[in-house]
Amino acid sequence: MNANKSLNIIILMGLSIFWTSNVFAQTQTVKGIILDAQAEYPLIGATISLVGSDPIQGSITEVDGSFRIDEVPIGRQTLSVQYIGYKSITIPNVLVTSGKEVVLRLLLEESVERLQEVVVTANADKDLPINDLAKVSARTFSIEEVTRYSGGRNDVARLASSFAGVSTPDDSRNDIVVRGNSPTALLWRINGIPVSNVNHFSTLGTTGGPVSALNTNMLRTSDFITGAFPAEYGNTYGAVFDINFRDGNKDAYEFTAQLAAFSGLEFMAEGPISKANNSSFLISYRYGIAGAAAPGTSGIPAYQDLAFKIDLGDSPVGNFELFGMGGNSSIDFLGKDIDDNDLFANPNQDAFVESRLGLIGLNQTLRLGKNSFLKNTVGYYTNQNDYLQDNFIRDNENNITAVYRATEVESVEDRINASTQFNTKLSARTSLRAGVLAEFFNIKSDVRDRDNRPAGQIPDDNNDGIPDDFFQVRDADDQLALWQPYAQGEYKFTDDISVTGGLHAQYLDINENFVLEPRVAASWQFTPTQRISVAYGRHSQNVPFPILFLNEETSTDNFEKTNLDLTFIRSNHFVVGYDRKIGQQLRIKAEVYYQNLFDVPIEQADTSSYSVLNEGGDFVFDERGSLVNDGKGVNYGLELTLEKFFSNNYYGLLTTSLFESTYEGADGIERNTAFNNNYVINLLFGKEWLVGSNEKRDFMLTFDTRFSRSGGRPFTPIDLQGSIDNNNDQVEFEDRAFAESLDAYMRLDLKFGFRINSKRKKISHQFFLDLQNVTNRTNQFTRRYNEVTQQINTVEQIGFFPDILYRIQF
Repeated sequence: MNANKSLNIIILMGLSIFWTSNVFAQTQTVKGIILDAQAEYPLIGATISLVGSDPIQGSITEVDGSFRIDEVPIGRQTLSVQYIGYKSITIPNVLVTSGKEVVLRLLLEESVERLQEVVVTANADKDLPINDLAKVSARTFSIEEVTRYSGGRNDVARLASSFAGVSTPDDSRNDIVVRGNSPTALLWRINGIPVSNVNHFSTLGTTGGPVSALNTNMLRTSDFITGAFPAEYGNTYGAVFDINFRDGNKDAYEFTAQLAAFSGLEFMAEGPISKANNSSFLISYRYGIAGAAAPGTSGIPAYQDLAFKIDLGDSPVGNFELFGMGGNSSIDFLGKDIDDNDLFANPNQDAFVESRLGLIGLNQTLRLGKNSFLKNTVGYYTNQNDYLQDNFIRDNENNITAVYRATEVESVEDRINASTQFNTKLSARTSLRAGVLAEFFNIKSDVRDRDNRPAGQIPDDNNDGIPDDFFQVRDADDQLALWQPYAQGEYKFTDDISVTGGLHAQYLDINENFVLEPRVAASWQFTPTQRISVAYGRHSQNVPFPILFLNEETSTDNFEKTNLDLTFIRSNHFVVGYDRKIGQQLRIKAEVYYQNLFDVPIEQADTSSYSVLNEGGDFVFDERGSLVNDGKGVNYGLELTLEKFFSNNYYGLLTTSLFESTYEGADGIERNTAFNNNYVINLLFGKEWLVGSNEKRDFMLTFDTRFSRSGGRPFTPIDLQGSIDNNNDQVEFEDRAFAESLDAYMRLDLKFGFRINSKRKKISHQFFLDLQNVTNRTNQFTRRYNEVTQQINTVEQIGFFPDILYRIQF
């Protein structure tokens, strides 16, 4: 099935389902829970009202902090929340549809200057993160934003590319480059459990991939943090995606069906298990549409994933949540179908790829009095990938005369995670969070290769063109443990001035490496519309496993893991931020940062330009042994954000990042890193048009667009003659590492859609057509040596590609 056929089927199915329901006015229920922001205990008697309703619609929270407002008109609504002694908040732009109840989890901050009978007024800072200890370089993102922004492919990683400081000029993968750092420096955390990757077709040591296995319909509002993290986050020096699955509806059964080009066919169900103890379930399954989701290659991918969360409800020993996700994927690249511009494959090979990932976890939240709680988490995560490659031998007329197995890869990363976190609110001014995370790894990686190995490395005694044996790149079967204790507190001098401080420690048992990482931050709201924040953090991360467990041939037929003693990559990160609100819906934000990295693994030879900082943007890692922690790097830059929050039926976002990212290898020369694009500009705009009367609000047209431009990625020039002489294996001019750059990346996306609410039943429809790279610009992907033609080719990225989505909720 080709892409056009798949898209046509989606359109026809969506339209046929839509026209089966009449369109009239409708209402829906808005409900949720209101908690104290620090201690997360329920606030009893808080008032929540629908702004602009006449007569006034609202609710008062029950003993468990819950509220419910029935018969809320569909459309975008604004809610106001007040509680004596707490900062009141306004939640604008709440999207109410007929097909699904709105469930909110709201946190109120206690005023340190409170009077017993006064409600302190303040507007919600929509740009601030869920984690109140993150004072800089952080923002939330919601399910609606992932769906709303053009060019996002229903992928949270691609959503992040619209934020300041983030660069993703690669249409083939969703690797996230933050402030010039390698994608390997990203930490994924799902419901408190660290995982290495959440993507289909992922490989050992990487954090990105072509297609996300993380279902955005499962998520509640979550955090994305790009520097100077709070002390609870460790084993990363780049960025944190702190993802949380939402609860299923605790009162009613609801269903979602969705069809999309990239995420495929999906069905989701949720509802109560027992209303007596507030237990619920949420489960989703997706099946990839093969032909529609493979731009950039002639290979046909197959993938599917499942995710779930079961809230087991209240019990005498606390609240328990069972959650998980899993996926598998495969694709065959057949050389006869591949051309020179394929982003993933080689026309001189057959390659067969399989990958699997899985996560299961259990959270326990146990209240220890009103102001304290303990959160315990256990989990298991696995990421597995297999790769087989068969090479062709051709005659002088380019006919295939022989086929032989050239590469075999079997890698498994298993993790068992256990953590405990204690939270307490000592007073309205002071709160404390402390805990420990233990991760137990089992790494199995068998990599055997004879694909164009360096001349002389593997003999060919019979001169048939097939190397006589394999080179054992990795044969790891190792266990290691990583321990991460931490503690952090916050003190509020006033409602406008607060400071946080903490320590994070890491101990890696395989090489007995220990680091201690101080963190400190402060925030001052010096006027009602202006805030300045500063932060410092020391951050460390263990070396990627493909490098740590690399085999090096130290003498003839003698292989050793010469990188096992490498210590953590470490960094100091300084950030200063300034925020200003212009009215209630416009924000200007600026941040400057400086990050110096040290103890970076590099080679020992004083002529080498290699550094681990340049790894992680592809499926594989360089084979470099006997590395030492003598390298360093520097990232610094300016980030600007101008954001018009969604109001009056439109929004706008302009982000600009100006940065430098450099490193030094053993040769002592300061060079561009592989991710030093120098600048990134994103401009997003979206608008909605109500069709029909304002009272009905049952048909809404939507338009969204995104323009992106960034500097071209640096690359190392290819030595053509050296590649020919090196058994047709690509050779680069290492003394000119990352001295040249690809052309600037530029892309324009346009997205058209509509939302419809039905009266007769609780049903809503959403449809969009996302025209990605609408100008069909041929952005450059890479420079590649072609072993068939013995020429250097410039491979281009994906041109124009339409994404499409139809969703029905009922």
